[in-house]
Amino acid sequence: MEASQYYSEIVKELSRAADLISDQEAEKLVDEILLSKKIFVAGAGRSGLMGKSFVMRMMHMGLDSYVIGETVTPNFTEDDLIIFASGSGETKSLISMAEKAKSIGGKVMAVTIFPDSALGKLADACVKLPGSPKDQSDNEYTTIQPMGSLFEQTLLLFFDAVILRFMERKGLDTSTMFGRHANLE
Repeated sequence: MEASQYYSEIVKELSRAADLISDQEAEKLVDEILLSKKIFVAGAGRSGLMGKSFVMRMMHMGLDSYVIGETVTPNFTEDDLIIFASGSGETKSLISMAEKAKSIGGKVMAVTIFPDSALGKLADACVKLPGSPKDQSDNEYTTIQPMGSLFEQTLLLFFDAVILRFMERKGLDTSTMFGRHANLE
């Protein structure tokens, strides 16, 4: 198969994935972002990279948003929200972080393939995304892609959709956001 054919198949997989995302779960995430003083995002590996892009867009919208583990990340309080991005929902470091966030009293949300995972059970609410775990076991969603690629791509597009919904609810547009774009590049 040629690269363009693989690309077309990936786009088809992502299109099917979009139809499986709960609007109610997505709206709950937007609601929690609106209610929170600060928003933190945590994820490992490629899921963490998708989370970083989400934090960047929230910053462009004027939200007080942070990536866990960065040197400029402030303390988490009971007025804050932490969003975990984890396909498996079983990443030990994220589970430990979720337990700590719960003990502080802030909101915990998980975006995962498995809402019944350890991370999903700790969360106040979950958004279930279709995808395959890295090891492709326990997979109800077939993909031609390796490891967690489908979840990670779906995660990036889902986070962009959440940004668009937030913009709609707050009356923001691209020009407003561009004013917060990095200008020392």
